[in-house]
Amino acid sequence: MRINQPVTQREFEISDGATLMSTTNLQSHIAYANAAFIAASGFDAEELYGEPHNIVRHPDMPKEAYADMWRTIKGGEPWTAVVKNRRKDGDHYWVRANVSPIVRNGQHLGYVSVRTKPTREEVKAAEAFYADLQLGKAGHMLFKGLKLRKGLLGRWGYLPVRWRLRLPIMTVVAAGLLGIGMMSYSISPAMAAAAVVLAAIAALWAIEQQVVKPIAHLAEHARRVAAGESGQMLHMNRVDEIGMAARSINQVGLMFRWIIDDVSHQVLTVQSASTEIAQGNDDLSARTEQSAASVEQSAAAMEQMNHSVKNNAEAAQQASEWAASACRAAGDSGASVKRVLATMGSITEASKRIADITGLIDSLAFQTNILALNAAVEAARAGEQGRGFAVVAGEVRNLAQRSAQAAKEIRSLIQDSVDRIARGGSEADEAGRTIAEAVSQVQRVADLIAEISQATLEQSRGVSEVTSGVSQLDQTTQRNAALVEQSAAAAQSLAYQTTQLVSAVSVFRS
Repeated sequence: MRINQPVTQREFEISDGATLMSTTNLQSHIAYANAAFIAASGFDAEELYGEPHNIVRHPDMPKEAYADMWRTIKGGEPWTAVVKNRRKDGDHYWVRANVSPIVRNGQHLGYVSVRTKPTREEVKAAEAFYADLQLGKAGHMLFKGLKLRKGLLGRWGYLPVRWRLRLPIMTVVAAGLLGIGMMSYSISPAMAAAAVVLAAIAALWAIEQQVVKPIAHLAEHARRVAAGESGQMLHMNRVDEIGMAARSINQVGLMFRWIIDDVSHQVLTVQSASTEIAQGNDDLSARTEQSAASVEQSAAAMEQMNHSVKNNAEAAQQASEWAASACRAAGDSGASVKRVLATMGSITEASKRIADITGLIDSLAFQTNILALNAAVEAARAGEQGRGFAVVAGEVRNLAQRSAQAAKEIRSLIQDSVDRIARGGSEADEAGRTIAEAVSQVQRVADLIAEISQATLEQSRGVSEVTSGVSQLDQTTQRNAALVEQSAAAAQSLAYQTTQLVSAVSVFRS
């Protein structure tokens, strides 16, 4: 026998009205346990399912009790007794266990055990009896869960109904025969008749006590169970047909009570959940309506944004074209500056050539002046004959001096022009570099505007897609709002049906 340790001898008292229920297969492995049983055992559901049912066996329970239980339920009969079970933490709890076989279509499938809270008197009596059984000092024994005295007197507890009927009848017959015998011995017939009547009355009383009244109690108990009053059990200190029938009716009542309790608990849970669902659906419906309104506003805003983005795209395209035109104009300006620079370079070269020519003129004037001086000297030597020649020589010298002066002035003007052209060339060159940089900047701006234009076009397409998505979201939100309304209606219907079910189940509560 499995011995579960440790034990603390601290009692865990189950609540009044609690119904602990579990089922096992033929090998006594737990197949189902209700919430009350799981809570009382201290184990988790995962720790119980699939485990042998003796996981809750307490070492203080004598092996004779379980041997009697298995002998009874394997015989197809219900077994009832007060049992001490062990919790996971070593504490214990007392229950009145009602164990029955599970039979479907004549096939034995497993066992069902329904437990309720026993009275304190039952617990004390069972605790003392089990301690005596453990020590081997008990003058009683367990038979189908019933405590019976050992010996001949104890057999009366499990005497079948047929013998409970036969014995009184046999007593009356024996009394009649005895009366007849007494009459043969000259005993008064009145006395013999009185003896027979007394025997008959005793027999009727015995039948009344052993059969009629128990059957009446059994019928009344069955009526109460059928009417939904499953809270009270009928306990008979007998295991004959009437006693086992009482156990079966008790078991039906307990099963009924367990079903009602568990269903009521689940129904209340569902009712609470359905109420929360209904409230949540109401809130969700309100939020969905708000979302729908927001989505509609967003759709309108997205439409306006889409229009604005399209306008921006067109403006960016126009700006890109203008930037390209400006870039071309800047390029043309740069080319013009280059041509001006080339022209000014040509002018500079021409000025240099003019300067050379001026130098030649100056040289000619210098030589002419020398020749004029020489001619004047020769004219002076010639005297009067050379006077006219001297005049000509003087004019030539004056002309040479004016030519030299003009050449000097031309050289000065040309040098000034060359300087001015040089400065203009530098400035034009700087302007060319500036224009080239401007062309580069304008080109970069044009490229940037082109990128912006392309990005704006892509953004326009993206906004169009978003607008389409928002429109679809708007439609989906509208459909969701309709579904939420349907869900809210379903939740309200569920809450109503749950309330009706609670009312229906409450009829059978004890």
